[in-house]
Amino acid sequence: MPVLLAMSSVFAAMGLSTLASHLLPSTDTTNSVILLIGLAVGVDYSLFYIRREREERAKGRGHLDAVEIAAETSGHAVVVSGIAVMIAMAGLFLATDVVFSSLAVGSILVVAVSVIGSLTVLPALLAKLGRWVDRPRVPLLWRLSARRAGAPRIWPALLRPALRRPVLALVISVGALLALAVPAAGMKMKFPGMEDLPRTTPAMQAYDRLTAAFPSTGTAHYLAVEAPAADAPRVKAALAALAREAGGDPLFAPVEADGPDIEQSADGTVSVLQVATPYHTRTDEARQSLDRLRDVYVPEAMSGLSNVDYAVGGDVAGSVDYAAHIKRKLPLVMAFVLILTFVVMVLTFRSVVVALTSILLNLLSVGAAYGLLVLVFQGTWAEGLLGFTSMGSIVTWLPLFLFVVLFGLSMDYHVFVVSRIREAVQRGVSNRDAVAYGITSSAGTVSSAAIVMVAVFSIFATLSTIDMKQLGIGLAAAILLDATIIRAVVLPSVMTLLGDANWWAPRFLRKRQPARHASQPERELVSVH
Repeated sequence: MPVLLAMSSVFAAMGLSTLASHLLPSTDTTNSVILLIGLAVGVDYSLFYIRREREERAKGRGHLDAVEIAAETSGHAVVVSGIAVMIAMAGLFLATDVVFSSLAVGSILVVAVSVIGSLTVLPALLAKLGRWVDRPRVPLLWRLSARRAGAPRIWPALLRPALRRPVLALVISVGALLALAVPAAGMKMKFPGMEDLPRTTPAMQAYDRLTAAFPSTGTAHYLAVEAPAADAPRVKAALAALAREAGGDPLFAPVEADGPDIEQSADGTVSVLQVATPYHTRTDEARQSLDRLRDVYVPEAMSGLSNVDYAVGGDVAGSVDYAAHIKRKLPLVMAFVLILTFVVMVLTFRSVVVALTSILLNLLSVGAAYGLLVLVFQGTWAEGLLGFTSMGSIVTWLPLFLFVVLFGLSMDYHVFVVSRIREAVQRGVSNRDAVAYGITSSAGTVSSAAIVMVAVFSIFATLSTIDMKQLGIGLAAAILLDATIIRAVVLPSVMTLLGDANWWAPRFLRKRQPARHASQPERELVSVH
């Protein structure tokens, strides 16, 4: 059922994104991202709902009562989680990039459809099917899950160190994640070039045969100049002088015998000079040649002209400029996502502390994922293991996209787990036992959802293109870290240390909790000693 509901959300979102493409530009990668995000959140939300409904039926409730309780608890968590994911994906609009805007539209649509389906179609199906929702049973898996229907054993054992010695557990776990995040400080960003594309595809095999027959090295910069038509001869002379001067620089190729390659528009207002360099696009020398052209040769050549506009483009400039654009926009996107997520978490849990810890834990997870990407893909040690050739950098668009996706998806787990902890606290359970109950009671669902996510993301890691491989490895590793170290060690350690301070909020945010009805039975809590 979770897979069917997730796929229905994916197909619905693809249809809606087609309609949205009449208003906003769409790219050919939008449907791939819809599939990626849709499977992840669709399966997650369905699992949250179904596992809670099963849990309530196992306690003796009728199936309609179980569905109502699941709607009140897991349904609320799904709404909050969906809002958090959509806020994160909306941050892509601030990148002012057509591709990111297209991905934002597709992601927001599929999350919205998944949330609506989880609040309408899923509870209706559960109410209609009743106990038949567990039919047909997979014999071996059903026996294993039936054995676990009582008090869980594995997760209490895993939680015990964090609850008994929270300071030590916190220092070790956070220290390990920070150590993993340190390499991210040396992250380099570049666009993949022709040399980074897989040579097994027919297109690249044809390209290799063509370059073997007609050898060429290096790349070229393109200087475009716009000036009044009356100044066209002076512009052409200035460009020719620039080409000759650059030709004597070892960073550039010598000028051809028939003179520099200068083209002018029919009206004489636009002139384009091609300046060749013998170095490939992603080399340091190619970057140095671009800097020297922009900082030295072009300003000198244009200094004697008035009313001119000029710019240097080409493959090297495109890679450098886009990386600089992403670096400028990333802090803005991060601030937008962090602030709005903080507001949503404060309003949901009525706690400033819970909101702050949520953001800090997710930032820790994202930082560790960045560091892991740098370790794996900027070096060469993992080339044989993962089947790629290192380009010495991370694909330019990946850090920003990874941030919003990981931050949004990490909120899935966090909202679900903290919601269970708060349930116990509101029933008068001690903070330590509430943390143990919340994590152990949600561990099966979180683990199952994480396995599904990692499996989906790992598919991308098997693709031959370097950008998809980096995306798959980054997402899979981050979700794995988040569902294990963050949720099993860091979160319980922090919440145990903070105690009642977890639920602190200014007076205007506090609301009086309704008294529990006498007929409402207590939840069965799991204590870890």
